[in-house]
Amino acid sequence: MKLLESAVARGLSGELAAASGAQDAIWARADSACADLSAPLAVLDVQALSTNAGSLLRRAAGKPIRVASKSIRSKEVLRAVLAQPGFAGVLGFTLPEALWLAADPSDAFTDIVVGYPTADPSALRALAADPVACARVTLMVDSSEQLDWMAATLASLSPAAPIRLCLDLDASWRPTAAGRALGHIGVYRSPVRTGADAIALALAINGYRQGNTALFRLTGIMAYEAQIAGLQDTPHTGNKVADLAKSQLLKQIQRQSMAEILHRRANVVAAVRNVCDLEFVNGGGTGSLELTTGDPSVTELAAGSGLFGPTLFDGYSRFTPAHAVGFAAPVVRRPASDIVTVLGGGWIASGPAGNDRSPVAVHPAGLSFIGTEGAGEVQTPLRGTAAATLAIGDKVWFRHAKSGEVCEHVDALEMIDSGQWVGRALTYRGEGKAFV
Repeated sequence: MKLLESAVARGLSGELAAASGAQDAIWARADSACADLSAPLAVLDVQALSTNAGSLLRRAAGKPIRVASKSIRSKEVLRAVLAQPGFAGVLGFTLPEALWLAADPSDAFTDIVVGYPTADPSALRALAADPVACARVTLMVDSSEQLDWMAATLASLSPAAPIRLCLDLDASWRPTAAGRALGHIGVYRSPVRTGADAIALALAINGYRQGNTALFRLTGIMAYEAQIAGLQDTPHTGNKVADLAKSQLLKQIQRQSMAEILHRRANVVAAVRNVCDLEFVNGGGTGSLELTTGDPSVTELAAGSGLFGPTLFDGYSRFTPAHAVGFAAPVVRRPASDIVTVLGGGWIASGPAGNDRSPVAVHPAGLSFIGTEGAGEVQTPLRGTAAATLAIGDKVWFRHAKSGEVCEHVDALEMIDSGQWVGRALTYRGEGKAFV
């Protein structure tokens, strides 16, 4: 959609003012712009999207940003962002998604790295049979077991070209003291941690052949520092003393973890470059762009959530994203004078169960969940003085904890520009796709 692409471009060139104002005012404007639309619905403020895109580019300091599609889940939004200088390529989340994007007639998606290993035999065979997809899609691997599975799956086929592979390097931190391991800080992803691990896998990749033809080709390395990029370093729980202590601890952990991965990643990349050519080395995420871009071994960065600015990105000291995406649910009941009930509302984000995975009611101000019910699958009661101002059919606005998952609930993002509704950007769901 050229309208969205044009709006983002105008914002990055300074022609659009950044979405601003108090949180309640932002969502009051959204409420007015969507007054004639039926809820539940989700909105995308294109000015805020452009503000966030500009912020990511400044923090990347010249290194290209690969856009994480799992955080967006809308082809139209992906196209609009990728059309801007500084954004290059997609970090996908499933192989079926990558095949769908690679076949898009717009040619917007010519470089897709699937960020997670695949175990989908039909999708892998479809990739191998399609020369265009083979040139555009790169798969993630971290073990010989995965290579064995892929080779067995493709045993009866002659791939159109060697399957492009990216090696996933574990970027978690395992601090030690007096020679003893103190634990694992980060996410559990790849078993590949050292240069020796990486070289062994790279050599294994080179050894898979069908006749005289190589079955795979190693083209890149990815190392995602989740404990830095995905962890808020300035939590806001309401307990100032506890928040300050936790913030200081988190910042110390992140500093030490970053120093460790900078050294280790550089060694691994240098080691692998001795046995094969690499087209790219990907690192970082929304929360760590300005840190990872300083690593000379990294050629590109990754980000996605920072474009939408969900609540899990409110607590970073290095940046403050604009609120680009929110959703509304309609009031359908009034159980008490200070309580209203909205339809649905239980759009819970993935991850460890907790209050930080629930949506946050942002407009009208002063509404909160009831502890015995929370955000529900089919109804959500909300208590607060603002309940008295709401009538049946009015909208209550929420922000989601994570980015892309909100798009699984709606067919389109209702686009708002300068407080006016300007159209709809279809989500994956709206195009009949659900990639899990």
